[in-house]
Amino acid sequence: MAYSANVQDERLRRPGRIRSVLLGDTKVSYVPDGAVRLRPRALLPDTTDEVWTAHPELLDANGMLVAGIGGLLVENGGRALLIDAGFGPQSWPADPDGPRGEIHGGALLESLAELGRGPREIEAVAFTHLHPDHIGWAWQPAPGSDKPAFTHADHLVSEPEWAQRHVMEEQGMAPEVAGLAPRVREVTHGQEVFPGVRIRITSGHTAGHAEYTVTSGGQRLIAFGDALHSPIQVDHPEWSSAFDHDPVRAADRRRRLVAELEDPDTIGFGIHFADATFGHVRRDGRGPAWRPLDL
Repeated sequence: MAYSANVQDERLRRPGRIRSVLLGDTKVSYVPDGAVRLRPRALLPDTTDEVWTAHPELLDANGMLVAGIGGLLVENGGRALLIDAGFGPQSWPADPDGPRGEIHGGALLESLAELGRGPREIEAVAFTHLHPDHIGWAWQPAPGSDKPAFTHADHLVSEPEWAQRHVMEEQGMAPEVAGLAPRVREVTHGQEVFPGVRIRITSGHTAGHAEYTVTSGGQRLIAFGDALHSPIQVDHPEWSSAFDHDPVRAADRRRRLVAELEDPDTIGFGIHFADATFGHVRRDGRGPAWRPLDL
């Protein structure tokens, strides 16, 4: 179907469905797990009501920003890598004092099955960072089991992110750290973690936040994790998230990322971009903007 603003608007509101893109001999697929609803002005404190009024396509009927949760499946030559592991089989009520509304996971294994993959076919799980909505299935027991789904797989975490795990423990996430620790393999900037996939450590959102580049067939995809929480930040990279560990550094990284995503052979993957996870950055009369791929 042809691209239209109405199609874009509808997709940006929905929590997401499975979508796949071919890059040469590599297939990348969004693997939905659930969704979180966010209070837009609390998430991006430098915005105004007028900003969000001008972007109704980003909000649901209650004025909440809908953000998808899940992972990115990378398949090449019969092998499979998962980038991020969703929120897991759980739900949390809304936080009354912060940006987060209700959050739920639970669909990731079903989504993998729809893509023809079982958990044991995932040889490694690579993490952009260690927030709860990215590590859920890696430490919580899978339904019907007393073990997590990916106990056989290496858990790839950037060195500076794992070095700060004591911060997680101080924030009440000691069970998550303990659940991840036996399988963690620390990785360094520029390291190839899977055929055609390299890690880039881009601290800002967290101390060791990472992006992953997938290169094949003359094309490149950047899975940029939480460098961007909403497409609205593409035009305003100076708008940092309330969840950013270092807002100044995060904003600087966004500026450079947006410039990279303007390359015609580069695709972006925004894990939280609802049903518009794959896209390009293109300029119009108002500046750069996120343009979802027509899949």
